[in-house]
Amino acid sequence: MLLLGTCLLYCARVTVPICAVALSSYFDWDKKQFGVVLSSFFWGYCLTQIVGGHISDQIGGEKVLLLSASAWGFLTVLTPLLTHITSAHLVFMTSSRFLMGLLQGVYFPSLASLLSQRVRESERAFTYSTVGTGSQFGTLLIGGAGSLLLDWYGWESVFYFSGLLTLLWVYCTCKYLLSEKELTIPMNYLTRGLSVPKQTKVPWKQLFRKAPIWAVIIAQLSTASTFFTLLSWLPTFFKETFPDSKGWVFNVVPWLVAIPTSLFSGFLSDHLISQGYRTITIRKFMQVIGSGVSSIFALCLGQTSSFCKAIVFASASVGLQTFNHSGISVNVQDLAPSCAGLLFGVANTGGALLGVICVYLAGYLIETTGSWISVFNLVAAVNSIGLCTFLLFGEAQRVDTDSVYVDL
Repeated sequence: MLLLGTCLLYCARVTVPICAVALSSYFDWDKKQFGVVLSSFFWGYCLTQIVGGHISDQIGGEKVLLLSASAWGFLTVLTPLLTHITSAHLVFMTSSRFLMGLLQGVYFPSLASLLSQRVRESERAFTYSTVGTGSQFGTLLIGGAGSLLLDWYGWESVFYFSGLLTLLWVYCTCKYLLSEKELTIPMNYLTRGLSVPKQTKVPWKQLFRKAPIWAVIIAQLSTASTFFTLLSWLPTFFKETFPDSKGWVFNVVPWLVAIPTSLFSGFLSDHLISQGYRTITIRKFMQVIGSGVSSIFALCLGQTSSFCKAIVFASASVGLQTFNHSGISVNVQDLAPSCAGLLFGVANTGGALLGVICVYLAGYLIETTGSWISVFNLVAAVNSIGLCTFLLFGEAQRVDTDSVYVDL
């Protein structure tokens, strides 16, 4: 169900990129204006990461996941209806994407908190990689079904499809999988708000003096921002570079390839660790593939004029990026499992902030240079910074067990 929840998260997230050309034509937006719409998601996304992780560490990630999913499901369904009421389309869509970012920002910190509390270290990579494939399943589902709905019924139907499926998932999860006790938020938590008892406060000064913490944060913000950039602009790249191509091909194939690669990376990582290899060695190996090798294929994508080669390069780049799930994504849980949700929120906040810059900058570069090569150069450069930092300073030993710290 967590995999399905991640799938629907991305269905809702990718509705606007999938409908990019149709929305731009319908509202008469240029690349810069649409870049503002796309990047506004990440402004909201970065604001709730830390809060979402902290609350999940306190009351349980499953409660936070379901509350946020209910809200973003309703917002997705209402967006087309409200768009036809207002005349300030650019302002409304920008605000809508900002709110979507706020609501979805809690998801992955909550997921990290939930898995760090309930999954043993030797199974974390495969578990996280399996749940993480939901991002590919979601992009695949909305890429395939969304492209067909877009052609048959217009862009509004894509939003209805995504939002209603999310609400159905929330209903089924609450009805059949969780007990009333698991869905109830403790009254003592509501009365004391977001404050943390003195004896359970995290020693942030001690944590942030440690190089491995900064290494995983920098690597996470690099990979997150480049993934957001590709996710936001790849549909437009294919539509403009190969105007006669079918939308379902380039919106489906890369994400279809990413599903088995994500599962394989998790299995391989846990297997190698169980064979006696050092955890940090495997984390860094996975990150070399996820950030380094995938960037090489991204650079190749900008140089080709063949549709078939472009599909291969895009598939390889997106597919190999899933090795990050077995690298830095679980490294946060290696370093600080007792406060993984909050720490992941800090790292992902940086990724969202850089995502705002990169997504907007990509639109600016396309508009001013007229070339997509600069976008893929940007992706490779940002990935390289994060990878080098993690290779130099990354570790896998716990750093949240100082004598001044009491486990939550």
